[in-house]
Amino acid sequence: MIHLRNPEKVLNSLNYHSKNKDYRYTRLYRIFYNKDMFLTAYQNIYAKEGNMTEGSDGQTIDGMSMKRIEDLIELLKNESYQPCPLRRTYIRKKDGKRWRPLGIPAFQDKLVQEVMRMILTAIYENSFEMTSHGFRPNKSCHTALNQIQTRFTGAKWFVEGDIKGFFDNINHEILIKILKKRIDDERFLRLVRKFLNAGYIEEWTFHKTYSGTPQGGIISPVLANIYLGKERRRNPEYRKLEVQRGKLVKKLKVETDRTEKDRIKAEIKEIELKRRNVQLSLPMDESYKRMQYTRYADDFLIGVIGSKVDCVQIKKDITEFLKNQLDLELSDEKTLITHSNKKAHFLGYDIYVRKSNLPKRDKLGRMVRNYGGRVVLEINSATIRKKLLQLKAMKITYVNSKEIWKATARYSMKDSDDLEIIQTYNAEIRGFYNYYSIANNSSIINSFKYIMEYSMYKTYATKYRTSKSKIIEKYRINKDFGVRYHDKTGKEKICVFYNGGFKRKDVISNQNADAVSDKKYYLGRTSLIERLKSGRCELCGAENAPIEIHHIRKLKNLNGKKFWEKLMIARNRKTLALCHECHVKLHNGKLD
Repeated sequence: MIHLRNPEKVLNSLNYHSKNKDYRYTRLYRIFYNKDMFLTAYQNIYAKEGNMTEGSDGQTIDGMSMKRIEDLIELLKNESYQPCPLRRTYIRKKDGKRWRPLGIPAFQDKLVQEVMRMILTAIYENSFEMTSHGFRPNKSCHTALNQIQTRFTGAKWFVEGDIKGFFDNINHEILIKILKKRIDDERFLRLVRKFLNAGYIEEWTFHKTYSGTPQGGIISPVLANIYLGKERRRNPEYRKLEVQRGKLVKKLKVETDRTEKDRIKAEIKEIELKRRNVQLSLPMDESYKRMQYTRYADDFLIGVIGSKVDCVQIKKDITEFLKNQLDLELSDEKTLITHSNKKAHFLGYDIYVRKSNLPKRDKLGRMVRNYGGRVVLEINSATIRKKLLQLKAMKITYVNSKEIWKATARYSMKDSDDLEIIQTYNAEIRGFYNYYSIANNSSIINSFKYIMEYSMYKTYATKYRTSKSKIIEKYRINKDFGVRYHDKTGKEKICVFYNGGFKRKDVISNQNADAVSDKKYYLGRTSLIERLKSGRCELCGAENAPIEIHHIRKLKNLNGKKFWEKLMIARNRKTLALCHECHVKLHNGKLD
């Protein structure tokens, strides 16, 4: 029975059948009866700080127990489970002026959604286009940008795509219809509908949701990819090998002669070797000729070798497809047609095609083809300017209409300790560099570092009410700026201000991106799951007791005065496995 199998086998089985595009999944709902699936889901999501924020049911991850999972499974079995409405709150956007709505799901709904996400990913991951990069395993903004740089060579035009309010406007009926093509399980589909229709609570008022995916929901990204997913036409040669293999597998199941079984196994192995060298889809499918396409979530970029008239027609076709097939609207003013010698914008990068007659030397030093037609990824000064202003690390002054960037102290950090200040600046510099490290002009990030460096000096100077020059002298360590501190063992260490440079990095591309994935799920036991199932309280030592996991948001919030706090700090864990009595005492302040 599927609900008694371990999660690893369940997901590998789903993934295996996903290679057969005609296969329809039944009895998926029974996977929700599997306690170990929920334990795996808990392990996957427990570390996120947002789990300590109350949902509309007033509960958090704190006190996680086997009983909570068992109660949840019982509700799912009789289909009385009903997701809680999202609790809507608002957070400031990066510009510091506007507000963005944020949906906070109940923790039990996060658990169910994570199980659903694992199921849907195992089913659909093999069918997603190689051009889709958002919210997928081993995919990222960098893999999308790398694909553009390697595949868009020689493009004459770019079409920059923007779908109006994509996540908020996904049509529920169309989404369910798409899911039904692969899933033949009404109970599973009803559960999906429950999440889609759960609604949200804002200022104590319930609001229904008639379209869109659950905001802030774990399943939203995978549902969005399924909604926008599109497969290329299958390669007949690949399909032929696939059919041959299927027939041999069926024959192997009924064959009793050992010699004949060995022969069939050898033939299957030979076919599998051949299949690895054949692309799953047709590289010159009619619908993909003369253009290349890359998508990250609801943003996409198309490179066209053709005329502007072709681009206008492509834009028109996309508009009609989105409207007629998916009930979505393409933003006319934001969907731009840009000549490739101008700069298109995608995922924070400027993108254009280099026009050059300069030759390139090969590995033997010979002069070969020139650099013309190659795609360039760049970061512009406006992006650096915007980030520095967001961090409040600089201000802008004008001298004779010329813009002057001037580093400023960050007053919000003046009460932080010395180590925290330098670590914050280092983390922000590394984070910015990591994202823009694949830019052809990544060296200009030096200007970002320069402003951040002097902002840091001024922040320390503000903290100690002294001058910038005295701060530099005080913290100078050889040629570097650094803060001395002691680790947990009392050993002195030095945290040095970032000095790693900004050399351009390469992204390792998947050369066989068109092939069917042979992904295997390995979900080994973890200490958290074992601690939850152990029945042993980590404070009083009680055995065979129902365990509740105590969670905290951050270790640094503990002052280390109480024994249980010292224990968590010493183990460097934000969790503590407690019996019910100890957990109640802890929350009542009676646990020393």
